[in-house]
Amino acid sequence: MIDQDDGAAPDRPRRDDHGPGAVSAGVEDRTGAPPMPPGTAGPVPADRPRRPWWRRWARRLGLTVLALAVCATLFSFIYNAATAGRARPPAGLTYVRTGDLLTRYRAWGSGGSPIVLVHGAAESADTWEPVAELLARDHRVYALDLNGSGYTSRRAPYDLDHQTRQLLGFLDALGLRRPVLVGHSSGAATIADAALRSPDRVGGLMFLDGDALSTGAGPPPAFRHLVIPPYRTTILRLVVRSDWVIRTIYSAQCGPGCPRLDAAGVEEWRRPFQVAGAESGIWGMLRYGVPGLPPDRLTRLRSTGMPKAVVYGAEDHVFAKDSAAQTARRIGAPDPTLLPGARHLTLISAPAQVARAVEDLAARRTP
Repeated sequence: MIDQDDGAAPDRPRRDDHGPGAVSAGVEDRTGAPPMPPGTAGPVPADRPRRPWWRRWARRLGLTVLALAVCATLFSFIYNAATAGRARPPAGLTYVRTGDLLTRYRAWGSGGSPIVLVHGAAESADTWEPVAELLARDHRVYALDLNGSGYTSRRAPYDLDHQTRQLLGFLDALGLRRPVLVGHSSGAATIADAALRSPDRVGGLMFLDGDALSTGAGPPPAFRHLVIPPYRTTILRLVVRSDWVIRTIYSAQCGPGCPRLDAAGVEEWRRPFQVAGAESGIWGMLRYGVPGLPPDRLTRLRSTGMPKAVVYGAEDHVFAKDSAAQTARRIGAPDPTLLPGARHLTLISAPAQVARAVEDLAARRTP
């Protein structure tokens, strides 16, 4: 007789409630591996490495950056297409041929000795209007748009040599004999170079808020490789089309003594950057940087016989505090005139004081 345990065969596997032939989930398989939960596809290797947290975040960051780059590029192309229209120059502008450029200029007054006003970066002949109207009572006053600025035709290269040849060509085209040259900011380098090349054609020289030095100012060389189309076009147009940006820059450079820019004033600053060829001219000028002369060449002005003057805003933050005195010594000018409370745009914030200083220089002009 064979003993039985509750009537169950000893080698028969136990059944569970999942159906005929199902083996209990709690029973290990013959390989000794731990049991798998119901519904899993297969065993997961116990030694599979898990990605470090920083790799997971780096991957997410990379995908985010890629998505933003795609969106930015798409926006840039759409925005550039929507703002592709160019502004027309104002009606009634006056031009004269100066070598390879059609130079736009303004003129005030009908008598007296000639004075030529040369603007700085991002300015135009219109920037001189407050000073020119005061000087026009006793002088013939002229202001021109340098190559790359205002409404003058734009043509590379946008360097000091090209601007100097333009200025000397302007004196010839208008038949101006020994004018007093006044250069604001970077325009000081242009008049200095013209005086060094043709000292017998210049009656006097004034540096207004400018040292005429080549200091390497401007964007670094890598800038043009980083800010590339279409992004640079988008950035430029966003800046130019913003009233707030224009007013902020103007206020910072001009100071509390300047009148607030109304809508017409904002448009006067903006429009030259929106005419045909302006954008390519701007990027061309940035590649060349702010024009200037090396110190050893600039000091040669000492030996010229023409009278000289240096005038700075006392609160001009573009230059160091001692820049005006150093500039005067360097070119052989008398002690500089400092205008109290004025910043960099003294031709707007203090036109009466600037005009008085120019008249004093014109009184000493070489005939």
